[in-house]
Amino acid sequence: MVDLANKDEFLIDKKIVVALSGGIDSVVLLHFLSKHYPGKVRAIHINHNLSNYCHQWQSFCKNLCQNANINFKSVDIFIESISNVEEIARKKRYLSLTSELKADEILCTGHHQDDQAETLLLQLFRGSGVAGLSAMPKNKTIHGSQLYRPLLTISRKQITDYAIENHLDWVEDDSNKNINFRRNLLRLEFLPKLSAVFANLTKNIARSAKHQAEALKLMHDLAKLDIANHNLIIEDKLQVTPLVELPKRRMVNVIRHYISQHELLSPSDKVLQEIISLIHAKADAKSIVSWHHYQVRRYHNELYFFDKNYTNSTRPCRYYDSLKDLPNFEVRFRQDGQRIKLKGKQHSQSLKKILQEANIPPWERDHLRMYYIDGKLRAMENLGEMVDG
Repeated sequence: MVDLANKDEFLIDKKIVVALSGGIDSVVLLHFLSKHYPGKVRAIHINHNLSNYCHQWQSFCKNLCQNANINFKSVDIFIESISNVEEIARKKRYLSLTSELKADEILCTGHHQDDQAETLLLQLFRGSGVAGLSAMPKNKTIHGSQLYRPLLTISRKQITDYAIENHLDWVEDDSNKNINFRRNLLRLEFLPKLSAVFANLTKNIARSAKHQAEALKLMHDLAKLDIANHNLIIEDKLQVTPLVELPKRRMVNVIRHYISQHELLSPSDKVLQEIISLIHAKADAKSIVSWHHYQVRRYHNELYFFDKNYTNSTRPCRYYDSLKDLPNFEVRFRQDGQRIKLKGKQHSQSLKKILQEANIPPWERDHLRMYYIDGKLRAMENLGEMVDG
């Protein structure tokens, strides 16, 4: 257990990146880690450009790192929407942070025990299930990178005491006093009153989050067993026929696990019920279930989950990689009535028929990239190499 006096065993031999806001939590985290792992820590500051003081905070973080001989980088992000600013800013922040990480680095944030208690209560008030009530895990994978929260068992008071003892300076975010943000309302008005009645309140709430996290792990373990025992996933697609043989609670558990593993935003109970209805619909019914910018479709008794913001044009393709640097390279898309000749075939065939036989879903067919060199078709995404027909 981290006690701000000894090394965190988990971080030994790791290269560390601290998400440095300039607030007391991240400043203490940076000081603690750089003290115990000198030369292995660097810092990234995300400038949200939301406050009139944002550039002052950026300068503070830069000077702090320069004085401590710590590598520093600042990244600007901009929030266009005026609704749900907290959530949008959080998503953009983590996306920017993980995009800056090198393959062998781990991201550390300054979340602490009081943050954990606040998160659980916010999730509880939203009616969240086990996943939401497990709050923040100490270690998780996000956008393909590792996120670690060394201070998650440390209280806000311990962090403040550490900062004072080590004569640390930090900045105060003016938005932290804005009770229009629900977390601030909870922190400033509700929790102090509850703490006056219930001893060790935040510690106990954080312990409840830990229990929920353990329950969530058991649910994931069950989902993995069901997936393996019933062959529920083939080529990353959920198989409808064996899925419907499961009791509904375990079917739902598998779906939630699949969505979580693909880092999609968890659907509401209403959306989840729509997915269950899609599973039980007639074979290949042309139905789509959508939530946020995600979709699930059913085709040939398989469920396809995808992010509408992640288009085929950004999907890796080995044919694209092998041809893109050749002279007169073009990307085109299929046309009605088109015929092509696959490599090794004697005659050309209808592209429509080839796509059907390849079991490519209808909604993907018009978006598959066709690669041309000097006006001649050389390969097609998902199908392979070919000659101009």
